[in-house]
Amino acid sequence: MSKKICFMFRNAEDALDGMRSTLGLSVENHYSYGVVMDHELPELSEYHKENIDWIRDMEGEVFSTVPGNVEKYEMAALTIEELGRKLREMDVIIPFGRGI
Repeated sequence: MSKKICFMFRNAEDALDGMRSTLGLSVENHYSYGVVMDHELPELSEYHKENIDWIRDMEGEVFSTVPGNVEKYEMAALTIEELGRKLREMDVIIPFGRGI
């Protein structure tokens, strides 16, 4: 049975590894989402951009609360209020990385 899973990334160092985990659960037939919060990501490699595209191909999404990430990497924009509503839809919420 597929679950809705949301990974939350609070720092740039962990966001890229977290996106790989998001993709991994998407491949396992779960609806996986990642949320980049509170920081702008450094320049992404083609590998990381492809991971974001694959998450979308698997019916997931990568969101960001930071406008710079939305503009540079075409992540879906999400406010903190919208994030709160989205989290209520999830079966599993994973605060990923340090500082959460």
